[in-house]
Amino acid sequence: MPLAVYVLGLAIFAQGTSELMLAGLLPGMAEDLGVSVPDAGLLISAFAIGMLLGAPVLAVLTLRWPHRRALLAFLAVFALTHVIGAVTTEYGVLFATRVVGAFVYAGFWTVATATAVGLVPRNARGKAMGIVAGGLTVATIVGVPAGTVIGQHLGWRAAFWAVAAMSVAAMAGVAATIPDRRPDGEVPRIRDELRAMAVPRLWLLYGTTALATSGSLVTFGYLGALLTRTTHIAEAWVPGVLALYGAGALLGITIGGRTADTRAVPTLYAGFGGLVAVSAALALTARSPAPVVVLVFLLGLVGFATNPTLNSRAFGMVDGSATLVAAGNVVAFNVGITVGPWLGGLAIGAGAGYASTGWIGAVLALLALGAVALGQLRGRTAPSANPDHTDPGHTDPGHTDPGHTDPGQRQESAGKLHRARL
Repeated sequence: MPLAVYVLGLAIFAQGTSELMLAGLLPGMAEDLGVSVPDAGLLISAFAIGMLLGAPVLAVLTLRWPHRRALLAFLAVFALTHVIGAVTTEYGVLFATRVVGAFVYAGFWTVATATAVGLVPRNARGKAMGIVAGGLTVATIVGVPAGTVIGQHLGWRAAFWAVAAMSVAAMAGVAATIPDRRPDGEVPRIRDELRAMAVPRLWLLYGTTALATSGSLVTFGYLGALLTRTTHIAEAWVPGVLALYGAGALLGITIGGRTADTRAVPTLYAGFGGLVAVSAALALTARSPAPVVVLVFLLGLVGFATNPTLNSRAFGMVDGSATLVAAGNVVAFNVGITVGPWLGGLAIGAGAGYASTGWIGAVLALLALGAVALGQLRGRTAPSANPDHTDPGHTDPGHTDPGHTDPGQRQESAGKLHRARL
């Protein structure tokens, strides 16, 4: 695996730490800025807004840029927003920096995934995406607790300075490992990228990603409250239980990264089926501490095991448009991150209780399973004369499937490399 792929994962770790660490810093931030804790919590929503907008907009605006230039620009702006956030005393300014920082973070995700896919052979794409996305998982396990500890002992501004410093370090790694040129002088065009995206099953894949992410996050979003108010676990034990979730997530994304390239469809069926079972079990046993602790670990495992497949399998479905494919993935994941907790909040607000999030997660995961089955069915019935509309679930490199041939391989055989990249 190229060193550059690990560098991209470390850069995601640096930025992902900022995305998640506010959960442990809100009380201190609210007091320092003179706002309520709910108002401080809106800073998390600000980040979500930036993420949803940034991926497609920056994918188009930086389409003709070399990868390294775009990645360095995004990291530089991200670091600057955290320097400004660390010194400002105005809530409005901090809110704006969160939107802008998330905006370029989404752009980084888009270009980083397209870069990682372009640096490895087709049969290593899933593993590469597991490493890149694993940066966010490590941020959940290590970065967020570390940021919280820094904030508790040195103040929340110190945590922002730490993220800025990590982002600058990531810039050095990107500058040293990512090529600053286009292969064979290719110049992507927006029109070509949009035309290549007109694959119905690609959009079915995005819907699958949004459903699965919602199914996982609807429970995780209220996990702390469920543990203390329904399961009645002492607050002192909650961080440890959440760490188990992170450990499960790391194991899941590691396993998923190894199976995404050779066993994509079984990975999705196993992951989504596991999410149905674990979510329903959490709803049924929410008042019993022992099974809940085990199920929290399993929730992280099954929730993240499918991420490398969801991130990588779209790239074999289209002829070119790697940048917009990656942008679509980022948007789909963030739609799920937004919709899942929203649905859970509606149920809790209606008096259904925190355990109801498990049932919602099970239903959403079941819908994701149905979407995978539908994709398989469409793949079997698709006319052979239209090979580019491939089965999104078919990623077995050992099987010669004309509908899932790597875009670069198809075009190299025609004497021209035309994969659209930054």
